[in-house]
Order: sequence, then structure tokens, then C-alpha cells
Amino acid sequence: MKKVSSGAEKAEELTRKKSTTKPTKKSAVKNDGEKKSATKKSVKKTDKKAKKPVKKLTEKQIAKKKAREEKRAEIAKIRAEKKQRKLEKKLEAKQKRLDRIAQIKEKRAERREKRRERHDMLKHESKEARLKRIAEEKKAKIEARNAKRKARAAERQAKREHRLKVRAEKRADRKEREHTPGMGGWLAAVIALGVTTLALGTMMTFGWISMNGMEADMASIHTQSVYELNSIVDNLDAGLSKARVSNSSAEQIKLLNEIAIDSEMAEIILERLPVETQLTQNMTSFVNKMGDSAQSMLNTLARGGKLSESQKATLGYMYEKNQQMKSVINDLTASASPKEIMNAWKGRDGNFMVESFGNLENTTIETPKEINDGPFAENIKKVSAKNIEALEEISATRAEELAREYFADYNLQNVRCTGEAVAEQLVCYNLELTTNDGGMFAQLTKKGGKVVMFDSYKDCSQNNFSVDRCITIAEDFLAKIGVDGMKAVWTSENGTTCNLNFVYENNGVVFYPDMIKVKVCEERGIVTGIEGLAYCLNHTQRTAGEAEVSKATAQSKLNSDFNVEGSRLCVIPSEGEEVLAYEFYGNYGENDYYIYIDAKTGEEVQVLTVIGTKQGKALL
Repeated sequence: MKKVSSGAEKAEELTRKKSTTKPTKKSAVKNDGEKKSATKKSVKKTDKKAKKPVKKLTEKQIAKKKAREEKRAEIAKIRAEKKQRKLEKKLEAKQKRLDRIAQIKEKRAERREKRRERHDMLKHESKEARLKRIAEEKKAKIEARNAKRKARAAERQAKREHRLKVRAEKRADRKEREHTPGMGGWLAAVIALGVTTLALGTMMTFGWISMNGMEADMASIHTQSVYELNSIVDNLDAGLSKARVSNSSAEQIKLLNEIAIDSEMAEIILERLPVETQLTQNMTSFVNKMGDSAQSMLNTLARGGKLSESQKATLGYMYEKNQQMKSVINDLTASASPKEIMNAWKGRDGNFMVESFGNLENTTIETPKEINDGPFAENIKKVSAKNIEALEEISATRAEELAREYFADYNLQNVRCTGEAVAEQLVCYNLELTTNDGGMFAQLTKKGGKVVMFDSYKDCSQNNFSVDRCITIAEDFLAKIGVDGMKAVWTSENGTTCNLNFVYENNGVVFYPDMIKVKVCEERGIVTGIEGLAYCLNHTQRTAGEAEVSKATAQSKLNSDFNVEGSRLCVIPSEGEEVLAYEFYGNYGENDYYIYIDAKTGEEVQVLTVIGTKQGKALL
């Protein structure tokens, strides 16, 4: 039986067929037409926009636009000019830098030429000529200093006279401006004259004013200078007292700075005191040298070094001499009256102020000189005290007895142990020795009583002993204090002092680490100073070993133009070790050199240049 669909089912089937049926050709054509019409509309709109006329600018807008363009151009111009000025400034700075470098090179060349000329002069200068030249230079320096002081005094006097002249002119001007007095004025003048006469009569009766107003002012100024000097000397006393016991580099720098400044201030005040120049000349020289010594110590500390035993002894010496100055100047400030100050200003003798400065000059002597250095004098590697550690410890009393034995030829009056000190790894006794012609200072090790250092403050102004004789005197002294087997390897003369470097010698080999520096007075023929710390720390009985390179092979390593004047086998410090090396001394061109060749490897290990100075030869 045939199934008949319902009306709802037929409607759904018809709808499904319409949705799946493809579009007809007419509908496709219709759609294309619609797309084309839309495209034509968009083209028409674009054409309308393109054909839209450009809006003209108003005069105000044109002016603004022109102003903006001009401003941009001005800014660009300013930037270009600024850039040009910067470039010109940079070029100018570069040129100045080049000019400055050229000037430095020129000055350096001049100094080099002067050093070369001086080296040639010293090389060919005889001993008599050198002494004469030194005396003339010293005399010229003193004359220049005196001339400078006279010029300063003349300038001060001219200023004073100018002030007085101006003051007198003002007084005269005031008198001219005054009106002619009437009866009342005459009466006032008579009364004033009577009062003045009465006051002058009273002053003459008491007899205590003998100076005019200017003299009173000058007395006040010079009295103030004396009190300022007293204060500065007190400051120096405190600074030197601390500096000689301080062991901190930072604290030493601070104290030495203060000493240098106070020394300069003291020198300025001494130059303006109302006494003759010859009375303050030596004292001024002392405070000047004290400032120079402080500056030299500051330079040592600034390079990272430490104060040497000789520099510490110099601090002790300066402290002692400054105490003498302090004592005299304290008495002076307590006793000097304005009248005595004015008498000194006028050059009158017989007053307390002149006598005080005269007594002070008689006690002031020159500061001790540093010992000149030779090869490796400042480059010794200080290790443990090899021989000292095994020795027996001595008492302070025994140290005093040993000092009397060591310095029996110095006419000792008193020996006193002032305490202990530490030098590197060594504990030492500090000893003050008094003689009939000066004081001395020595340090002896607490173990064994070995001499670490010795310094004396004795006058030495003549050349009575030759260098060879001074070497013999030094050798005898070293033997007396128990130091044997030493050889002099460096000699130099500093005025009337002969400076010698001795090192230990064994089987023809010298050991530079075992060094003692000795200075001998060429007038008296006595040892006046010793620095033996390096010897005490490093010395022990030892051999150098065998050289694996011959001297001829080592010499072949040298520059062919180096002129060898002497050679020997030695042990030198190098990078914390002791190295066996051949030492060759000679010259290349205008300079002298020490060249060291390793005796085991044949390699060059050290080159030292000899520099000539006024004090002799120092090796760098």
C-alpha cells in the first residue's frame, strides 16, 4: 500500500530542495551587476576627492610658517657655530698640550745637558778644586740669603715710612681745614696747652716713657713676634717629641707635616726679629734644615717606605736642639721688656734679648748628614736574624758595659740606657752616650749585644785624612765591635765626611745582603756613624756555591759598546732571593753602570746607573 506524506512533511522536503539548489544564471548576473555598481560608486568618490581644490593659506599662516622655518634655520646656524667653537677650542687645547709637552722636553733636555756638564766637571775636578768650589757655593748661598733678607727689611722699612708719610699728610690736611679760632678757641687752646705741658712734665718726672708713638707701636709688634716664636717652638717641641716615638706611618705623616709648617713659620718670625742678622743666622739655618729634613722624611713615607734608623736619629737630634731653643725663648718671653726689645731693635748691646740669642747660637750645631748609598744599599731583603736568634739575651746594664768597651776611644763621660726599641725583627737597647765634645746615640741588640746603629753629633770641617786612611780606620772599628771578614765596596765623600759601604766577603765572593754602612770624619779620623741593621738580620757563615757560567761567557752577554772597568763574583738580592752573579762595572757613553749577570743561567738580572751628586755618588 502506497504511503502518502503529510502536508508538513512535503513542506519540509520542498524547503530542503531550495536550499541545496545552485544559483541560476540570472541570479549570478544580478550579483555581478551589483558589484560593478559598487565599484563605480567608489571610483566616483575617489575622483571627487582628487578633484577637490587645495585650500589656500592665509597671510597669517604663511607668516607663521615662514617664522618657523627661520627659527629652524637660526637654530641650525647656532648649532653649527657652537660645534665650530667646540672644535676650535678642542684644537686650541690640543695645541697648548703639544706646546706644553715641547716645553717639558726642552727643559728636560736643558737639565740633562746641565747634568752632563756637571758630570764632566766633577769627573775632571781635583779634590782641592772641589773643596774650593763647595766653599764658594756655600758663601754665595749665604750672601744671597743675606741679600734677600736685607731686601725684605728695606721693603718693610719703605712701607713703614710710607704709612708715616700718609699719616703726617692727613694731620696737616686736618689742620689746614680748621677755622681760625675766636676768643673761645684761644681759651681752649691755652687750656689744652697747659694740660699737655702738665702731662709731659708728669711723664718726665716718672721717667718711664722714652719712646714716641711709632716706637711704642714697633715695640708692641716685636714683642708679639717674640711671643709667636715662643708658641711655635713649643709646638715643635710637642711634634718632635711625638714623632721620634711614633711607629705609625699615618701618624708620622701628620706630625711631620706640622713640623715642616712650624719650621717655616719660625724662620719667617726669626727674620723679622729686632736683632742683628748674624745673631739669628745659625738659628734660622737650623729651623730651615729641620723643615727640609721633615720634608725629606715625608717623601720617604709618601713612596710607601719607612723611616730609616738614621732618620729616626735625626728626629731625636732635632728634638734635643729644639728643647734648647725652647728653654732660652721661654726665659726671653718671661723677662724681656718693651724697652729691651727696642734697645735690640736699635742695635744696642748689653740687653737680655741680645744675650739670650747669642747664648742660643753658641749651642746650635748642624744636623747630622745621611750616609750615602751604594749598590743594593736600599734594596736589601731583610729576613730573620739568622745569627742573633741563637745568642744569649743580655741585660741593660750589660749593654751599657759593652757600649763602654766599643767606644772606649771616644772619652765617654756617661752611658745611659733609655729603653728598648724594635728594629725590624730585632729588639734593641737605646743608649745615650755623653762625651766631652758632644753626644752620641747607639742601639745594641738585646740578644748578643751587637751594634745595630750608631750616630754622633761632632763637628767635622777639615780634610786631614785620605779615603784610603778612612777605610783602614773603619776596618779597625768594625773589628773592635766584633765584625770581621768585611770588604769596602763603595766609597764617597760628602764634604769632610767619608761614606763607606762594607759587605761580607768569603772566598773572593762578596755578599751584598750582609752590608754595613760606615761614615768617618776626615778631620778627626774617627767613625761618626754606623748603620748595620741589614748585616745583623742577614749575616751568617755561608758559601755562595759554584758558578755554572764562566766570567768570559757572562761578559759576552753585555752590550758590545759597554766599557768594562772592573768585575767580580757576588751574591745580590733579587725578588726575595739571593742570586750568585757576576758584577761588571763600567761606562756606556757618558754614564757609569753596574750590570749583573746570573752566574748560573747567564741572564741579565740587574742594571744600576751611577748618578753624580754634590754629596758624592749615589746609586739608583
